[in-house]
Amino acid sequence: MDEQIKAKLEELRKMLQADGGDLELVEIVDKTVRLRLRGACGCCPHAAMTLKHGIERQLRASIDPEIIVERAE
Repeated sequence: MDEQIKAKLEELRKMLQADGGDLELVEIVDKTVRLRLRGACGCCPHAAMTLKHGIERQLRASIDPEIIVERAE
């Protein structure tokens, strides 16, 4: 499952990069994915929404409905 998550995150990175942001995978532990947002996304007031309603939703829909995305500082 880790490889599936990494592949999906690479797809999602392209969308973030188009808006001046980026993400960094910090770790995957069981079904918890810890990410660090970079660039414009790192200081965006909507960063929590990006993680939960954007990235987490995409990972759950395409890989496993129990995946949890957390923000790493």
